[in-house]
Amino acid sequence: MKLRKARVQRKGRIEIIPMIDVMFFLLATFMLASLSMQNLNALKVNLPQGQAAKMTTDTPVTLVVSATGELFVNHTAVSLSSLAAVLKPQLSSSQELVVSADTKAPQGVVVQAMLQARVAGAQHFLIAVAHE
Repeated sequence: MKLRKARVQRKGRIEIIPMIDVMFFLLATFMLASLSMQNLNALKVNLPQGQAAKMTTDTPVTLVVSATGELFVNHTAVSLSSLAAVLKPQLSSSQELVVSADTKAPQGVVVQAMLQARVAGAQHFLIAVAHE
């Protein structure tokens, strides 16, 4: 008579297919989360179409020119004459300025605002565009 062992010992296995599924789920989750993290801190304007590199700064100073020619610095309305005085303290840490101008904004106002920003110390202008 043959006696059997009371317990059958099975070797443990690592299943790789469920681990791959979990990794793809995490990848998709982080990709979607990173898309919602981009924040321009700007008012809603109709941006011109174009291609541009992604921004590198975390909290940029934003200059918005609306379709009617109104100027906003980080959601605060300013006049063209006081723009340099308002921008100077905000540009002390970063010399980059994001310019979001509506497609129907008067070109003269945009140029004058950029010249006043240059007086305030802006060295680099980043032009916001809508991706095609």
